[in-house]
Amino acid sequence: MSLRAIENFVDTYPSARPLVNGAVTVASVFLCLLILPLRLPGMELAGISPNWLLIWVVAWSVKRVVWQGAMAGLILGLLQDGMTAPEPTHAIGLMIVGALTAKLQKQRYVQEDFISVALIVFLMAVISETITALQFSFLGERSLSDIWTYHQFIALSSAILSSLWAPVVYFPLNRWWEMMGIDEQS
Repeated sequence: MSLRAIENFVDTYPSARPLVNGAVTVASVFLCLLILPLRLPGMELAGISPNWLLIWVVAWSVKRVVWQGAMAGLILGLLQDGMTAPEPTHAIGLMIVGALTAKLQKQRYVQEDFISVALIVFLMAVISETITALQFSFLGERSLSDIWTYHQFIALSSAILSSLWAPVVYFPLNRWWEMMGIDEQS
């Protein structure tokens, strides 16, 4: 089914618009969850791959209010915790990422384009990985020097890869939400 056919369908049946939009949004989250553990050639740097859920949270939050970004981060963080170990939790980092991204856009510090979204993803990946490192520090299972040495490597690798791959998630979702006429900043 083509994008034009979907657009015609939702124009013909406007009551189906929220259902179709919800289905596409949930499908995009599911796709990000599926590719999260993949380590494909060219998509990893020293064993670190892009943080697809963080990219999705940024794409969602850039046109939403703070509480919507935080809720998206919380939900996706809990989903990621379900796929990995629950400690340290990913929910805290993604919730903060969602809230900060929405706050940045609301304050109009950044313009919405590929470069600014990539920069936001870079910054938010560093913040998210720092929150994870702080949680490892509080758990006390490893030495602080090991945690913070390894944190620099992980944070930089994740930030670089996630920001480079951000347009792959951001562009189609942003285009879809614009086509659906999602009320921005509601």
